[in-house]
Amino acid sequence: MRDHVLLSVHVLAAIVFVGGSAVAASLFPRYAPVAGPPGEGERSPSVAAALHRITRGYSLFGLVVPAVGIVMALAQGRMGELWIVASMVLTGVAAVLLATQIYPRQRDALRDPDDGSRLRALSMLAGFYNLVWAAVVVLMVVRPGA
Repeated sequence: MRDHVLLSVHVLAAIVFVGGSAVAASLFPRYAPVAGPPGEGERSPSVAAALHRITRGYSLFGLVVPAVGIVMALAQGRMGELWIVASMVLTGVAAVLLATQIYPRQRDALRDPDDGSRLRALSMLAGFYNLVWAAVVVLMVVRPGA
């Protein structure tokens, strides 16, 4: 029963919080302001600001995912398994990428818009962030070495 509750919390938190931060990070460049006269398209500083707040808030709540995952792995005696270790390393990579690159670049883009070149780089980083999480999901499903 305990394992089912932990797994449910782990998966639901991953879907809601990690998924929410991934979507917000991906959508931000589309709505962030660019320097120059207002142009056509979907630019909306207020939407970008909301996505920036969502990126931060959901990523903070997303800390539940690795915390519960570690508790579950410890309870099951699986901390040394390759797929668990690889997932934790990739989760750390995603966290560092979000905290040191994506979130600060979003803040800078809101504070000081440029011609869009920084937004293109930010979009690439968000894509990489999403790929890292996709790799974690694959590891959770396939569980190599388990």
